[in-house]
Amino acid sequence: MTHLDTELKRLKDEILEMFNLVSSQLEKGKEALFNFDKSLAREVNFNEKRVNALELKIDKDCENIFALFNPVAIDLRFVLAVLKINSNLERIGDIADGIARYVAETETIFDAKLLQVTELEKMYSMAIEMMKDAQVAFDHENTKLARGVFKKDDILDDINGKANSVLAEFIQQHPDKTMQALHIVSTIRKLERTGDQAKNIVEEIIFYIEAKVLKHLSTAAKQE
Repeated sequence: MTHLDTELKRLKDEILEMFNLVSSQLEKGKEALFNFDKSLAREVNFNEKRVNALELKIDKDCENIFALFNPVAIDLRFVLAVLKINSNLERIGDIADGIARYVAETETIFDAKLLQVTELEKMYSMAIEMMKDAQVAFDHENTKLARGVFKKDDILDDINGKANSVLAEFIQQHPDKTMQALHIVSTIRKLERTGDQAKNIVEEIIFYIEAKVLKHLSTAAKQE
């Protein structure tokens, strides 16, 4: 194994660690919201510092590989992909942190009907599943699994698209819970952006493995 191979292996281990950390943040955020666990929400907020620190380390390691080894072909695509995936994961970490702050700032447990009518649990679970699929696709170089993430994002978009009318009706019926509804609609928007970040990640995975640029293509074209 060459020195470059060793550094690339270390970089892969680091980005997989980032995947694990950010996925854990999402999962803990979901648990905190549905169990109204303020302590767990604060743990997510605290761990945001770990996400940021790891992002900076991975960025630095990518820069060092460029400077010291001048990688080409698939090695170059791998480092470029890791650099962008790292940024996407950091943004998802920010999203998890933001949702946890809603839990920490809310005074009373979220209304069960509000959570039900917005399909928030389904949306949250799908976002986490997309992240797991992206991680496995990256680790095992599985572009078929990566392409499946695009289809799953349709579910997030559908729930997000219905959110305004569903929440407007809920607020009319429960005006005393308007602030809760606003927190939930913000959470829905954040989860929709999580789906977008997950799609960006799998685009980079496909670019790295197949040397195909999917940016700006339609969803149907990306799945081919």
